[in-house]
Amino acid sequence: MRPFAALFGILVCLLAGAALAQQREPTERLDIGVSTNEIAITSDFTGADITVFGALDSADPFLLELGEYDIVVALVGPQRQTTVWRKERVLGIWVNRRSMEFEPVAASYSLSSTRPVERITGSIVLDRYEIGSNNIRLVPTGAIGDGSNIAVFRDALRRLKQTSGLYEAAPHGVDFVSSSLFRASIRLPANVPLGEHTIRAYLFKSGNFVMERDLPLRVVKTGLEQFIYSAAYEDSLLYGIVCVVLAMLTGWVGSVIFRKN
Repeated sequence: MRPFAALFGILVCLLAGAALAQQREPTERLDIGVSTNEIAITSDFTGADITVFGALDSADPFLLELGEYDIVVALVGPQRQTTVWRKERVLGIWVNRRSMEFEPVAASYSLSSTRPVERITGSIVLDRYEIGSNNIRLVPTGAIGDGSNIAVFRDALRRLKQTSGLYEAAPHGVDFVSSSLFRASIRLPANVPLGEHTIRAYLFKSGNFVMERDLPLRVVKTGLEQFIYSAAYEDSLLYGIVCVVLAMLTGWVGSVIFRKN
């Protein structure tokens, strides 16, 4: 009887643990949508705001009322390899002397959240999911010497991105418009890079990560700007020849018009 009782007790414990784990598994689900999946850039583009709508399903009404749910929405730009240069003074002239190259990193990053991300969850979670421009992984490549300057170049890269408006954050840019619907406003800077962007939405409950949703977003040029851009990158030789011919023609026409008799 004793072996049977011990086996029965172990089975009960396993079933209870499985039931408890099932109860603790999050049931909330997050869905997002955007009015367009393509942004057209024209010559007079000065930046824009896009609105991301989302729905929170199977949320606990009591926790909603307490504000225990947080939403973070980020627009992550295309991944590009980046080189940071450090200027030094040589014979009274500032010149680029040292550089560090980093693995492909988001060319732009705009973030909106229900509150500052540092108050939503811990730094370990933010680092794991690279939430916030300060938590984007910057991995150097090539020769880095003794590694003592890595932090300096990383800080310089983030500072340059923030100064140029490519890395932005709106710590109160996400609002709940109802008990289960929310709206996030994301800023597109005037110098937003072209290419494939990704809209990422993160759901947190009581500081714990629940799930993530992704949507693609393309940023393209249109009209004459698109034609010139495509010609410069796809037919660079022909584009260079045409530019030289136009420059010579413009100079000749100018000399004829302003010629003194």
